[in-house]
Amino acid sequence: MSFLGYPRADGRKGIRNVVAVAYLVECAHHVAREIVLPHRDRAHVIGFPGCYPNAYAQRMMERLCTHPNVGAVLLVSLGCESFNRQALERAVRDSGRPVETVVIQQAGGTRSAIAAGRAFVAREAAALDRAPTAEMTLADLVVGTVCGGSDGTSGISGNPAAGRAFDRLVAAGATCIFEETGELIGCEEVMAARAATPDLAGALRASVEKAARYYAELGYGSFAAGNADGGLTTIEEKSMGAYAKSGASPISGLIKPGDIPPRGGLYLMDVVPDGPVRFGFPNISDNAEIVEMMASGAHLTLFVTGRGSVVGSAISPVIKIAANPEMYDRLHEDMDVNAGRIITGAAGLDEVGDEIFDAVAAVAAGQQTKSEDLGHTEFILTYKSFEPIGPACLPA
Repeated sequence: MSFLGYPRADGRKGIRNVVAVAYLVECAHHVAREIVLPHRDRAHVIGFPGCYPNAYAQRMMERLCTHPNVGAVLLVSLGCESFNRQALERAVRDSGRPVETVVIQQAGGTRSAIAAGRAFVAREAAALDRAPTAEMTLADLVVGTVCGGSDGTSGISGNPAAGRAFDRLVAAGATCIFEETGELIGCEEVMAARAATPDLAGALRASVEKAARYYAELGYGSFAAGNADGGLTTIEEKSMGAYAKSGASPISGLIKPGDIPPRGGLYLMDVVPDGPVRFGFPNISDNAEIVEMMASGAHLTLFVTGRGSVVGSAISPVIKIAANPEMYDRLHEDMDVNAGRIITGAAGLDEVGDEIFDAVAAVAAGQQTKSEDLGHTEFILTYKSFEPIGPACLPA
């Protein structure tokens, strides 16, 4: 199975070729949105809202601006924020991508900055239309998975069906990333049994134990009122459902946001910050998790939902998998796959897993997802802090 992608200087290939318009402080967000407005089909807004970034934010923005689905980058700066725009511009330029920075305070204000930014986007979008392509296979893909708006059906239809698709993708050489450690509490031993090495098994256990300590310090866990309304009873039940989307393949490694998996296989992403609780809830929305997997190179994301979520993502397509058949009937215009057929007995796990696998291949080859067609380009990036992963996390 092969399709055409966009080759990058670092050897990776993209399945989309967008212009990223990146604001470097919330004060520049409006200008970035206005720049993109006439070019929404080719340009996406991403950015960091804080005036004082940390190492995590800097690294994330560098990874996102050099994502394989990004062909050119416009940085939008107010001018007095503390973000190191020179370092970010240098990282993008070194990656071989066209890049330009608009500084609002130097450009003459809002209207002038918007005009300058739109000129850049129009020029680079036209150039991207002429960009060379190269053959890709499933082994070139990085695929993430999240579950959000979960209910009592998520863990018995959508998540295990996504897991079946993951198993097929891993067997084809793809790189697959699942998360999140805060919703895997209680599953650490079954994950450890799937680890490629004993040392990795220890790292997997430690990541979940860290998450449990973090949530205990916060005083609450990753269990929302909507989960309870949808029939979930405990964090253990939610964890088992969330775990199901990892499939049954051996776990090849443990990464943190921004780490690029070195080879194909299945990876757990540890999204809970290291050190003491400083920044609050680890992921304030599902889109934060999608962004972190994108920073690790995810070309697209499988999003399983039972209650119903309509979001997509900037840069990388999102395939929405409906776990609940009644929700699918209401929100079918936003859903790509109806895993609720498993609940009604109209299909089996393997059948829906194959459908998800086929959807991944089709989207990688250029087919638009429902969220892309509807213009969803959600993005959020907040503060976190991580220590580098150790040698046990990526065994040879």
